[in-house]
Amino acid sequence: MLATSERQTRSRRPKAEDRIDARLPAETKQMIERAAVITGVTLSDFVISRAYEAAKTVVREHDAWILNRRESKAFVETLLHPPEPNEALRAAAARSKLRAQDVTPTARTSDP
Repeated sequence: MLATSERQTRSRRPKAEDRIDARLPAETKQMIERAAVITGVTLSDFVISRAYEAAKTVVREHDAWILNRRESKAFVETLLHPPEPNEALRAAAARSKLRAQDVTPTARTSDP
């Protein structure tokens, strides 16, 4: 008979309909079985949860790489073909130029 918490856990899982079969060396299976026992889950639950977590990591890293690739492409495109400066950028450039003129040291003449 299943303990109450185990029954509740099993009842919350979606119904499993698909199947994966895999051939593996006996030593590998024994190691996986041992890990499942240590963590207190069935062999199937152990394999499925670990494979699922690994799959999520791979997909997340892939999606991040794709996004970074797209962003990099957009960045390079903007560098190669910059948009026309808007009014705010023109005003900022003018202020910067004025500040640079105020800070520039005056040229000194050397005394002989």
